[in-house]
Amino acid sequence: MAARMDFSPPFAIIEGGYTNDNVPDMDNEKLDNEKQVTLWKPPRHLSIMQHCVSSGRLIAEANLELDVGIVVHKSSSDEKTEFLPVLRSGSCAEIGPKQYMEDEHICIDDLIGHLETTTKVPSPGAFYGVFDGHGGTDAAIFIRENILKFIVEDSHFPICVEKAIKSAFLKADYAFADASSLDISSGTTALTALIFRRTLIIANAGDCRAVLGRRGRAIEMSKDHKPNCTSERLRIEKLGGVIYDGYLNGQLSVARALGDWHMKGPKGSACPLSAEPELQETDLSDEDEFLIMGCDGLWDVMSSQCAVTMARKELMLHNDPERCSRELVREALKRNTCDNLTVIVVCFSAEPPPRIEIPQSHVRRSISSEGLNLLKGVLDC
Repeated sequence: MAARMDFSPPFAIIEGGYTNDNVPDMDNEKLDNEKQVTLWKPPRHLSIMQHCVSSGRLIAEANLELDVGIVVHKSSSDEKTEFLPVLRSGSCAEIGPKQYMEDEHICIDDLIGHLETTTKVPSPGAFYGVFDGHGGTDAAIFIRENILKFIVEDSHFPICVEKAIKSAFLKADYAFADASSLDISSGTTALTALIFRRTLIIANAGDCRAVLGRRGRAIEMSKDHKPNCTSERLRIEKLGGVIYDGYLNGQLSVARALGDWHMKGPKGSACPLSAEPELQETDLSDEDEFLIMGCDGLWDVMSSQCAVTMARKELMLHNDPERCSRELVREALKRNTCDNLTVIVVCFSAEPPPRIEIPQSHVRRSISSEGLNLLKGVLDC
């Protein structure tokens, strides 16, 4: 909720108390002062009054800025200099209470060094992915090993990265169907993050989730593709699919996945189970501190805001993304998750997140949106 603003005339504190910021009638002031001082001496209290006028305006302007609830440091050099992230990551994967581990993931902090190709890739560049398999591990392993290759080898790359990513997901799905030595009835969800300079592109097909930590606030960068989701349900039913008790055709708990070719028709045909990803793009700024990518084993027991609040607290303590991902996995296990667990934490700076300072103020105002998000995360944790 936005803070309530006071539009009364600004005031300044002087030795006797408060004074209005309206400049008094200078003619009367001059007559009064001429009775008290000689002609060569400036009017008494005039310099103090001018100082109070400017101070009152500064206080009023400062109060408007403090209404957001978090200190924001402005700098002309920051506005002119383009923010470039310093990329580093850590990951953790645990089998959890399940009998088999079907999750796969990939972390590449230096994309140019990994590709070793002449393809022009903006620097810094990085690639991350979480693949939650089901019905076996073949699909998850195949997509992890090949999805990046399909992206960079696409004819749209790197001119139109969004088209290249969408095309790569479908090509990888088709290539898996042609892999005779693999169990093509196995399937996997796919969540990828591609970073070029300060541009972050998230692609998701399934119920994994990517959440951006922005000065303590959770910004969801993907949507969970559950069959009961309104948009997914309409798409499924339009294509002849049905949903039984939250399961697509009574078999699958996700509406989008790669593999699962026993549930799909001929290549290129529209079917209720889609491999097409949804993309979301953003330009990173110095307000963006880290990215959390996780499978549904994490999000089934933890909200996005709780994860961001916990991750930020951990990074402020030790500034280690791998240790941070382990703590998130450990917390999910404490909350009795029923699935495999995979978590990736990507930091955008070499420094730990700064302490968020709530400015002291004697003006009564309601809680800011940022403060409310922080409070929700603390209570959730």
